[in-house]
Amino acid sequence: MNIILFGIVNSVVLALLASGFALVYGVSRLANFAHGALYILTGFATWLFMNRIGLNYLLSIIFSILIVTIIGGMIYRLLLIRVKGLPASEIIASLAIGIAIMEIFRWRGFISEAYMLPPFIKGSLSIMGVVIDWQRIIIIIAGLILMLSLWLFTHYTKVGLSLRAIAQDRRASMMAGIEPDKASVIALALGSALAGISAVVILPLGNITVETGYSVLINAVAVCIIGGLGSWMGVLGGAFLLGFAQILSTAFLGPNWQMVIVLLFIIITLILKPSGLLGKQKRLEERV
Repeated sequence: MNIILFGIVNSVVLALLASGFALVYGVSRLANFAHGALYILTGFATWLFMNRIGLNYLLSIIFSILIVTIIGGMIYRLLLIRVKGLPASEIIASLAIGIAIMEIFRWRGFISEAYMLPPFIKGSLSIMGVVIDWQRIIIIIAGLILMLSLWLFTHYTKVGLSLRAIAQDRRASMMAGIEPDKASVIALALGSALAGISAVVILPLGNITVETGYSVLINAVAVCIIGGLGSWMGVLGGAFLLGFAQILSTAFLGPNWQMVIVLLFIIITLILKPSGLLGKQKRLEERV
């Protein structure tokens, strides 16, 4: 029961981490390697608003997510649009931005373990003999609400339908009058907002550190590779597969094996099924 409960929590955490990355790639076909930096930026910004400016927790969260959302849109409008169509340059540019953001925090001295966000609700409860804190319960609830909201947004709003159209058939959507660059700006902004929401929900479980940004990026990329880039169901499937694998490796081998498991899953997926579980990329023989 312990493995089941914490496996579900870990899987929802991974789904939250990967949702913004998957949205950006699905719409704009850009791999946003600044994703982890935007995640950690939200955490540090929330902490700064609370402890240096004196805002309450809710306002600090709202302002931080708004800032990260604007930065995400600006990253595409000011930089990525200039290297659009050059995959290597897109990756290098977004990764450079992410490293710059995270290393600025390290340069400014945000390297101790004193930076933490308080849990939304303190305390814990017992489920079938397993003690679990309320923050992890909130993570599960927030993950379900976020996934449902994304589904409703992409199926019942004009903006969401235009993003789906771009993701499914770029040429046909352009003929219908949808501007790809505008859609990409919206996708980067929404993806950044998702990274920010994930940060404020997940970071109360631990410290805010620069290294967290790098691990978030690796986990998000791993989930998308395993599940299949461009597939929402694949992202959920990859998150649960990797989430339970990490919990099992921690239970039987130790916590140091978590990142090893992530890298092994990436390698095995790329060897056996490069497009991922539910990915729609071309098979190897079609690409050669």
